[in-house]
Amino acid sequence: MDTTTRPNAVLTVLCGAFTGLVVIVFARLAFGVLLPPMRADLGLTYQQAGTLGTVTALGYLLFVLAGGAAAARWGPRRAVVFGLITVGIGFAGLSVATAYPALLALKALLGFGTAFSFAPMVSLLAAWYPEKRGFVIGCMSAGIGVGTLLIGFLVPWLQTLFGDAAWRVSWGLFAAAAAAVATLVIIVVRDPPGSRIAAGERPPSAEKWLIYRHPRMLIVGSVYGLIGLTYIVQAVFMVSFVVESGHPERTAGQLLAMMGLLSVAAGPAWGMLSDHWGRGNALLTAMVLVTIATMLPLIDQTLLMFFLHYLIMGCAVNGSFALIQASSTDQVAPRYIPIAFSFSTLVFAAGQFVGPAIAGWLIETTGDFRAAFLFTTAGLIVGCILTAWIRRFPRELAVGGPPQSEASTARDG
Repeated sequence: MDTTTRPNAVLTVLCGAFTGLVVIVFARLAFGVLLPPMRADLGLTYQQAGTLGTVTALGYLLFVLAGGAAAARWGPRRAVVFGLITVGIGFAGLSVATAYPALLALKALLGFGTAFSFAPMVSLLAAWYPEKRGFVIGCMSAGIGVGTLLIGFLVPWLQTLFGDAAWRVSWGLFAAAAAAVATLVIIVVRDPPGSRIAAGERPPSAEKWLIYRHPRMLIVGSVYGLIGLTYIVQAVFMVSFVVESGHPERTAGQLLAMMGLLSVAAGPAWGMLSDHWGRGNALLTAMVLVTIATMLPLIDQTLLMFFLHYLIMGCAVNGSFALIQASSTDQVAPRYIPIAFSFSTLVFAAGQFVGPAIAGWLIETTGDFRAAFLFTTAGLIVGCILTAWIRRFPRELAVGGPPQSEASTARDG
C-alpha cells in the first residue's frame, strides 16, 4: 500500500475510538448505569429490565454478519455511518419513549446499528494501517475504556442537574454524540483501496463460506468467544463475589475503577507490542495472564487475591481483546477483513450471550461463586491451547490468494 495516500492516522484512529465509545459504551455499557432511574420512572419490572438488556445483545448477534457483508459490499465507511445514524435514532427514541414495546424496539435498534458500525470500523483501521494494526485497534479499545470512565462521572453529574429526567437527558446527549461522530467519520474517514466492489465485480461476501469454514478462522473465533464469555462473567459476577467474601462494596468499586484505568492504556500497549514481537506471542502472554488472574480468587478470597485479580485483569484483558481482533484481520486479504472480523465477532457475541446464564446457573446450583470462575478458568485454559496454535499459523493468507505484504507484515513467524 502506498503510505503517501493514507489518511491522517491520528484523526482516523480518533474516529475509531469515538465510534467505539458511541456504539459500545453508550449503546451497551451505559444501560446498566441508566437502568435504576429508568426502571423507577417507567415502572419496569426486573424481568422487563433484563429483557431490555438482552434484546440489544440479541440484535447485535443476529446482524453482525450482515454488517460485515454490508461493509464488504458498500465499503466500511458507509456501513459505519449507517450504523452510527441508526444508533443515534435509537438514542433519540429512548430519550422520549414511555411504552415498553417501544423501548424493546429501540434497544434492538441499538444492537442492529452496532452490528453495522463496530466491526466495519475495526476492519477499516486494520486495512489502512496493516503494519501497526495491533496498535490502532488497541487505541480503538482504549476509547471504550475512556468512555466507561466518562459514563461513571457524566451520569451522576446529570442527575444532580436534572433529577428524575437525567436518564432522558443522557439518551439525548448520546444521540447528539452519535450524530457528531457520524459527521466526523464522513469528513475524515476514507475507504481503503479495494474495499468497495466495482460494477460487475464478484463481491467478497460471495466467498464468505471460505472464511466461515476455514480452520484458522474457526480457531480465532473460538478464542474470541472464550475471551468474551470470560469477560462478561467477570464483569457481571466478580463484584458480587468480592462483597459476598466479606469485603466492603466501596472496596469492590475501587478495585473495579483501578481495572478500568489500567485498561485504557493496556489496549494500545499490547497492540504495539504485538506489532513488533508477533501477534501470537503477545496474545498467548496476555491470555496466560488473564487465566492466572481468574484463578487467583479461586485459591483464596482475601483482599490481596482480589486486588491482584483486578490488577492483572486491568493490565491484560483489554490487550487480549485488541490482539484477538487484530489476529482475525491478519488471516485474510484486505477486502475480506470486514467479513472475517464479523464472523469472529459473532462467536464473541454468542459467548457473551450464554456466559452469564451458565455462570448464574452454576452459582445458583452450588451456592458458590467459585463454580462460575472455575468454569471460566477451564475455558481460558482451552483458549490458551488454541492461542498456541495461532502462534504457528503460516504467514500465507488463509483466504485471499497469495501472500500480500501489507497483510502479512504484522503477523508473527
